[in-house]
Amino acid sequence: MRTPREAARVAVLDPSGSVFMLRYDNEEVGVHWAMPGGGIDPGETPLRAAVRELREETGWTDIELDGTVLCVWEHDFTRAGVPVRQHEQIFLAHGPRREPAGDLVAAHAADKILAWRWWSPDDLAGAAEPLWPPQLPELLTGTRRDPPPAPIELGYVPNGSRGSS
Repeated sequence: MRTPREAARVAVLDPSGSVFMLRYDNEEVGVHWAMPGGGIDPGETPLRAAVRELREETGWTDIELDGTVLCVWEHDFTRAGVPVRQHEQIFLAHGPRREPAGDLVAAHAADKILAWRWWSPDDLAGAAEPLWPPQLPELLTGTRRDPPPAPIELGYVPNGSRGSS
């Protein structure tokens, strides 16, 4: 049985439509790229968690989130030896293209966040390493002009798969 976990992430898009992502590299989860985010603390709303996680993982305090949710999805992984089924909400935000503020290498050594970069839509489509969620290239292509009228429901997505089940 897997422990349920609620999480929130932020898809920060620059003016050209590129998205900021972090590269995770640890033994339990494996190498993958994901947007800034993480677990929702007790008593915290998903939106507040997204803002907090964005600040903690990038140092950015000036990105405004209006509450627009790009998508929701569930996936499984192991965290600190515990099998988890994570339900994520990914919020949509816009901001300038820039580097994170502060020393991310030192701040995220324990999380095994070893790299970060801005990904263009073409870069995402040709990614050699896994993206979380795997449908990110299609999701962002569809939102380049307008946000979705309602969150896109991806359902349960086996990691490494572009299909949902």
